[in-house]
Amino acid sequence: MAMFHGTRDFPQPLPSEITPRAVYENRRALLRGLATGAAGATLAAWAGRTALAQAQRPGKLAPLAAVPSRVSGAMVLDKPTRYQDATSYNNFYEFGTDKDDPARNAHTLRISPWSVEVEGLVHKPGRFGVEDLLKLSTLEERVYRLRCVEGWSMVIPWVGYSLAALIARVQPLGSAKYVEFVTLADKATMPFVGARILDWPYLEGLRLDEALHPLTLLAFGMYGEVLPKQNGAPVRLVVPWKYGFKSAKSIVKIRFTEREPATAWVKAAPQEYGFYANVNPDVDHPRWSQATERRIGEGGLFAPKRKTLPFNGYAEQVAQLYAGMDLRRFF
Repeated sequence: MAMFHGTRDFPQPLPSEITPRAVYENRRALLRGLATGAAGATLAAWAGRTALAQAQRPGKLAPLAAVPSRVSGAMVLDKPTRYQDATSYNNFYEFGTDKDDPARNAHTLRISPWSVEVEGLVHKPGRFGVEDLLKLSTLEERVYRLRCVEGWSMVIPWVGYSLAALIARVQPLGSAKYVEFVTLADKATMPFVGARILDWPYLEGLRLDEALHPLTLLAFGMYGEVLPKQNGAPVRLVVPWKYGFKSAKSIVKIRFTEREPATAWVKAAPQEYGFYANVNPDVDHPRWSQATERRIGEGGLFAPKRKTLPFNGYAEQVAQLYAGMDLRRFF
């Protein structure tokens, strides 16, 4: 476990434990390392395979095979959230703004055929069907602690692989600094597309080094089955150290850019939702504290509060990505 120092505003890793900022700025070297296997240094053999019981398939959707993750820091020993809770309490504004709207309305979403177009600053742009994407990497089951901005959290066994596998395939140019994710905006199947609260299509983004991190997941399933529609079928992003709105659902386009993307919530409410959206208990939302959270399925409004962990408990794995940054300004 990393040691931390600094102000009470936000703990920082010791200088000896952080990667210099120049490392992530050298995009070519980073990608070269990925291609030659240097990224394997971030992977660790998962020794305690029996430490976490595999979540039982709910038997509601098609099975999607997975094995326990070998990515260091990916596994969470907490009990997984019940499937019925994880699939009935969702943010997916294309299907409504209430938490139970997506489960009620997302049945209209058409997910076949489906393809994801990769474009922008890459050597090998292209269009990938879901089956093509599945072939890029052996599926691994990973359990992440996800938190949404209201102070609720879940533990979900995702099925997918590191987005870095797709990035290596398309080979970004040296000028690429950001990755933009564009989601489906189909008024015919998504009844709330066009609602004035957001600019459609829903758009999110990451810095390239964030996208390359092994914990950034391209997910196709959960609980050993394909993704339910209300959870972002057929393919979504999972970024476990950030608030939930960063994890774009039902992705149709991935674009590599030189400039920071103008993301949906930053455009809608920049004073409330920043581009980085790293889980930080010391930076409150303007309308509520983010220092504590409640876990879905543990008693509702009467559930005991838990202390929110910096970077959602993944500081040891990801804090070096933000060395030297003012994490109150870049929230």
